[in-house]
Amino acid sequence: MNSVRQLMGGAAVCALAAASAAFLTSPANADNILGLKVFKEVHHDTSLPLGDMIRIYNEQHRNEAPASPHVIPLLPGPATMKLPAVPDGIKGNTMLPVTVPTTDLLNFDGIDDAHSFCNCAPPDTNGAVGATQYVQWVNAAFAIYNKTPGALISGPTAGNALWSGFSGRCAGSNSGDPIAQYDKVAGRWVMMQPVFSSPFKMCFAVSTTSDATGTYNRYEFDFGSAFPDYPKLGVWPAVGNTAYFLTVRNFLNGQTFKGAELCGMDRTNMLVGLAATMQCVQLSSSFDGVLPGDFDGTILPPAG
Repeated sequence: MNSVRQLMGGAAVCALAAASAAFLTSPANADNILGLKVFKEVHHDTSLPLGDMIRIYNEQHRNEAPASPHVIPLLPGPATMKLPAVPDGIKGNTMLPVTVPTTDLLNFDGIDDAHSFCNCAPPDTNGAVGATQYVQWVNAAFAIYNKTPGALISGPTAGNALWSGFSGRCAGSNSGDPIAQYDKVAGRWVMMQPVFSSPFKMCFAVSTTSDATGTYNRYEFDFGSAFPDYPKLGVWPAVGNTAYFLTVRNFLNGQTFKGAELCGMDRTNMLVGLAATMQCVQLSSSFDGVLPGDFDGTILPPAG
């Protein structure tokens, strides 16, 4: 779960751009090229429809007691220190008038603490809006809603039900800090959930259609002894340089803060279920946290 953290930009943003520029040019079998780490996925597959995976998960865990309350402890690192006082480069100097959106908005209940499969705080609440659906994650549970009336379609369901039948560690772990994203250009859901016990993993599921209840291309990447805290996921569909971006705060063996790590994944292959790589750049411990570039809108970013 997330502790209080501060975010830095500047050189970190440049490093993320460097990582994206190298994303398409580094050999897939390389281990380390000029500081760029290249990982092949541990394995990948294409899943059953999500409804079937939920049914399988519920049958396998029918007699289990509810998850006991737990909170991942605050790990040592720069998040506990004050950053130097610098001018806010994006702070405006004018106040715009308050306006109410003219579009129709819905207000409906999401996942509550009793159904989060965690009973812990903070809730790490996040979600994404797709073509016809809304997907919400709260701690270790997700739910799917109809976007128009806000009616519940599925859930709340334990997060690792998304990995039912997937070999490796994803199906057996239900850690916090999950992310739900929607790739607007491709019309696909992108779900991410870490494994927060050694050896640490990052699990990704990319839907094969715009329907969140359908099948997914699933991937597991190995972080080894680096605990990938506070993961964030961005979608970048620029022509000639397309990637899913991941940023994490790495802790060696879950204890020693290493700094932010910036990764790009092979979006093109993940959309069609082919083998994919993840290419990462490790920053120094001076960089506490970095957010990935993320596309929202209809006009694509410039090529490259």
